[in-house]
Amino acid sequence: MRPRLLSGIAFLALSTASSAYAADNPPPADATDAGPAAPKDVVVTAKRLDEARAHIQPSLGATSYGIDTAAIKALPGGDNQQFNQILLQLPGVVQDGFGQFHVRDDHNGLQYRINGTVLPEGLAVFGQTLSPRLVSKVDLLTGALPAQYGLRSAGIIDITTKSGMFSNGGTMSIYGGSHDTIEPSFTYGGSSGQTNYFVSGDYRHDALGIESVDGRSTPIHDNTDQYQAFAYVDHILNDHNRVSFVGGYSNQWFQIPNPAGLQPDGTWTVGGQSAYPSEKLDERQLERTAFGQLSWLHDDEPLTIQASLFARYSSLRYRPDVLGELLFNGQAQAAFKQDLAIGGQVDAVYHLGASHTLRGGVLLIHDHSTSDTTTHVFPVDDTGAQAGEPVSIVDDSASNATTFSAYLQDEWKLGPTLTLNLGARYDRYAAFRTEQQLSPRANLVWQPNDTLTAHIGYARYFVPPPFELVSSTSIAKFAGTSAAPVVQDDTTPFSERQHYFDVGFQAKPSAYFTYGVDAYYRISENLLDEGQFGAPIILTPFNYAKGRIGGVEANATYMRGPWNLYANFAVARAKGRQIVSSQFSFAPDELAYINNHYIFLDHDQTYTGSAGLTYSFKHGILAGSALGGSMIYGSGLRTTPVLADGTSIPNGGHLPGYAQVNLTASHHFAGPNLDVRVDVINLADHKYEIRDGTGVGVGAPQYGPRRGVFVGLTKAFGG
Repeated sequence: MRPRLLSGIAFLALSTASSAYAADNPPPADATDAGPAAPKDVVVTAKRLDEARAHIQPSLGATSYGIDTAAIKALPGGDNQQFNQILLQLPGVVQDGFGQFHVRDDHNGLQYRINGTVLPEGLAVFGQTLSPRLVSKVDLLTGALPAQYGLRSAGIIDITTKSGMFSNGGTMSIYGGSHDTIEPSFTYGGSSGQTNYFVSGDYRHDALGIESVDGRSTPIHDNTDQYQAFAYVDHILNDHNRVSFVGGYSNQWFQIPNPAGLQPDGTWTVGGQSAYPSEKLDERQLERTAFGQLSWLHDDEPLTIQASLFARYSSLRYRPDVLGELLFNGQAQAAFKQDLAIGGQVDAVYHLGASHTLRGGVLLIHDHSTSDTTTHVFPVDDTGAQAGEPVSIVDDSASNATTFSAYLQDEWKLGPTLTLNLGARYDRYAAFRTEQQLSPRANLVWQPNDTLTAHIGYARYFVPPPFELVSSTSIAKFAGTSAAPVVQDDTTPFSERQHYFDVGFQAKPSAYFTYGVDAYYRISENLLDEGQFGAPIILTPFNYAKGRIGGVEANATYMRGPWNLYANFAVARAKGRQIVSSQFSFAPDELAYINNHYIFLDHDQTYTGSAGLTYSFKHGILAGSALGGSMIYGSGLRTTPVLADGTSIPNGGHLPGYAQVNLTASHHFAGPNLDVRVDVINLADHKYEIRDGTGVGVGAPQYGPRRGVFVGLTKAFGG
């Protein structure tokens, strides 16, 4: 077994009492009932190749938090919930509107990897491209990352998918309840000779597609229909080689929720009409994503290599309510954006004696993006007053980007208890401008015994702006119209450059109890942020010239007998100064203040927490049952309150704190191999705001979900 030191681990190891979902939960590799479809030598080879693939990706010195499929199913909602809701249970993950979340007070610096291969970024805003049903295990890596990880550095969401190995069978499930929710789904996996496969699919409809804008339990005009599909297949060529394919597709349609009781202020008229009740607005957004990865894994000590080709297509279409938006906002924009990313990735690990483990690799991604917009605007006179009926301005464009990365690192065992991981990576990003950086990394890990692991690390990061979101709209086209910005500066976003420091420890004083603490501090130049500035729900990146982010995370888990408990708490502070790109998106007074003052970032939340427990009944009449609950806490994202003198400080306040408590109960009926679950989301029906519609780059208000009761039935078959 290869040694693999992990520091700062908070493994969310919830468990369930039942044997439900047998097709999704493989037994150990030494199970005796694998059957003729999975001969022992194939099982052993598959397990060894899985370990080899995992060993290519180091987490030495990084802070790692993990959750597996059993833990996901033990949470309220189980694998029927959205992927982001699961990650909110990990330390330092902050809830935001539009289904977004932030790791360590960064806006969106997340990189997804599937079985070790990078998944290029897409255009989804509301939708969750990945379903929890495909997850065997997901790890969140953050902190001072080894040189293998780059481009997006706030967090690496590393997903190990289910493969179908060890089982032949599947599940059929139906889940639904409050908010008109209905969600049928299926999974199926198995093995045939040296080939393994797993597929899943689901459909979801509910009347709470996006967060409510006014706190209603069932918002006005907020339906969603979502389809997701996933497939995995691998084939073992021989003892040392395996090829695999991963593919997925999502098609997600959203209504944009409406506030109630509002009317336009009368500034604009169309054909003499100036009134339009907000309840009648009909805005919609469609998001599609498809991805595929083809990988070859070779493992023959002392060398292991994984080479992959990948592609991802994503598109976003916003359909406005033209008349309503013209009367309310003075403009209405229909937008269609699409992005195709293709690339290749090679990662390798080589054991050079007992003291050195070398890792290296390259990554190449090419993006092609198109943007087609038609904006309906009013002509205006020199005073800004309406000077005629609406006209349409068409602005279509296309652009390309190429990213190249290479890294080399050495995991050097200085002694029995001390390991130093040294490395560097080079990144070159050529898009709207060409930028590059050589980034050194260093992590020192001390493990004096089986109880304690401590680490300290430094990383230099290079973070390009999200290419698919950078606008190529010409603001000159809108001169003399109601859409003309007051500020005419339009600098293209820069890549962010960071110095990142991290120190922490994990302690396990007993077999049942584990706890850890991790602290970090980040100094940024051209700190990247994103905002929603226009009517289309498309985020726009911009830079602060300087940024400072720091915080501390604490976590603990207790697992003994039928009990599983975990708790996390984080303190963070994020500030930026002087906006140096996408300036036209801001008001002049905002720009003037931020140019001379550090302000809190809009996604800054001082205190964030999560906790949960599960009790599994092992004996008696309730054997096969489990009870559990989870909680998320936030002290409130930033807001811009108006002071008594009529002035305001951008992001100068924060929203009230909140705590959302969820409960779950489940039972496994062994005879029919049927699982029943009941989930209650937001038990206290606490009405709380995630956003209030103010703050830098913040659009409409968003509220957390009101109380919902959901019931699920899952029938397992085969296996």
